[in-house]
Amino acid sequence: MRALISVSDKTGVVEFADGLKRLGWDIIATGGTMKLLRDAGLEVINISDVTGFPEICDGRVKTLHPKVHGGLLARRDLPSHLEALRENGIEFIDMVCVNLYPFRQTIAKEGVSMEDAIENIDIGGPSMLRSAAKNYRDVTVVCDPQDYGRVLDEIRAGGNTRSETRLMLSAKAFTHTAQYDACIATYLREKAGLPEKLFLDFDIVQPLRYGENPHQQAKFYRGAEPVPFSLAFARQLNGKELSYNNIQDANAALNIVREFDAPFCVGLKHMNPCGAAVGRDIAQAWSKAYEADKVSIYGGIVAVNREVDAATALAMKPVFLEIIIAPLFSKEALEILTKKKNLRLLEVDMRRTGVRERQLVSVNGGLLVQDLDTETCTVTAEMAVTKRRPEAALLADMDFAWRIVKHVKSNAIVVVKDGCTAGIGAGQMNRVGSAEIALREAREKGLTEGLVLASDGFLPFDDTVTLAAGYGVSAIVQPGGSIHDEDSVVRPMNSVSPWYSLANAISNTDAGPKEAVRQTVRSAESGDLLLETKRERKR
Repeated sequence: MRALISVSDKTGVVEFADGLKRLGWDIIATGGTMKLLRDAGLEVINISDVTGFPEICDGRVKTLHPKVHGGLLARRDLPSHLEALRENGIEFIDMVCVNLYPFRQTIAKEGVSMEDAIENIDIGGPSMLRSAAKNYRDVTVVCDPQDYGRVLDEIRAGGNTRSETRLMLSAKAFTHTAQYDACIATYLREKAGLPEKLFLDFDIVQPLRYGENPHQQAKFYRGAEPVPFSLAFARQLNGKELSYNNIQDANAALNIVREFDAPFCVGLKHMNPCGAAVGRDIAQAWSKAYEADKVSIYGGIVAVNREVDAATALAMKPVFLEIIIAPLFSKEALEILTKKKNLRLLEVDMRRTGVRERQLVSVNGGLLVQDLDTETCTVTAEMAVTKRRPEAALLADMDFAWRIVKHVKSNAIVVVKDGCTAGIGAGQMNRVGSAEIALREAREKGLTEGLVLASDGFLPFDDTVTLAAGYGVSAIVQPGGSIHDEDSVVRPMNSVSPWYSLANAISNTDAGPKEAVRQTVRSAESGDLLLETKRERKR
């Protein structure tokens, strides 16, 4: 039995080759692999001794030869194939162990040249993988070092790999070459100025019991590379499997959590926050978020950005929750929460990286792709366009409200007091309707002064500002961008009645998912330029 080994990633290859030698296999190798194995004391056949032809063109041509591919592709059960091999002096090759030049890693390097990229396009490797994979009935193909142990174990046990294993390894090899070719095609199409093609590379996490509704089939996939704040790479520590709707809601919760550095907790239901708060620690953040809406949180999801400790776990335990998401759970917290066998506990990596992430949304017959919106501009006093400027506490609430409203379904209004949501109005057909809901919720909690109102879109008329005046709102934060900003926002908030004693600021920021607009806002009093910024308007 003969194995041809030629690897770029040399992890474990010496031990693998040694194992094959001890089982009576002959080893054929190329270039650097051959040197490595010989330096380790293994007897290895040079590929040139098999082909009768030297490696040429700086190693570009070494395995592209009939004595290699004939030995791989010939069917052992066809007399005509066997006769062709005898006539041409070709011997069987029973195994190929190959992984490919690091093209993806090469093009990821800053300042990589086109020449370097091209030289890291493997030709012989994919050809051998495909030949061996096609003839999997007779040939074992190995492209993943993780499979070395399994292959050796099966050969020790039965003299060769099992047919089921060879089929599995064949599928892995074709997947490997497909991903490799897609990466090269994407790179070269960009360099050549051809229209972009999107090649998706996702691995299945699990089939789901059903989709959004019981009659819909569904599956959950993850991308090739781990990213932070990702449910796809979470560790589930307790509870039954996640549903389609669970995953949607949990992802929405994670997008809100990543907005905050201070101890933060959000309760979420049906893709919208129902209570959110910052606190001196995570236990206080949970308490404030829960008190913000005890009714809606029932059966909902909670996400926090700190370790769940015993005190927080004890406070959460009496509440019926579907999922708790955190970067860590203490040993004591797990002992408390795992007593609720159906409660899902998810541990998610919340470390911040500079990795660019994309958001993919399907439409009928197509796909929308955009950069994931992970940046939110901090609200500052300099953004104010009213006579008065907000003091520090009010400004902090404005920034908090702005980060929350970004994640509420439009039309969205959020009312905030002391780093906690006081009322949330989501998904109404008009903005005033959302404002009425949010403001009413705040009043029902007894909150009637010093409130902050945030809107995810500009206020085209003064009706929302006028409504807010009667509910104790002291400041509004919104993106601006209406041609009526002066009449609908600036003038009413600067007026003596009712806003002079209440209105501190209206802030316009770059943040949030918005359509690019350039706007100039001028003071109603002096006409001086107070704000000029690029922003995007949520539609």
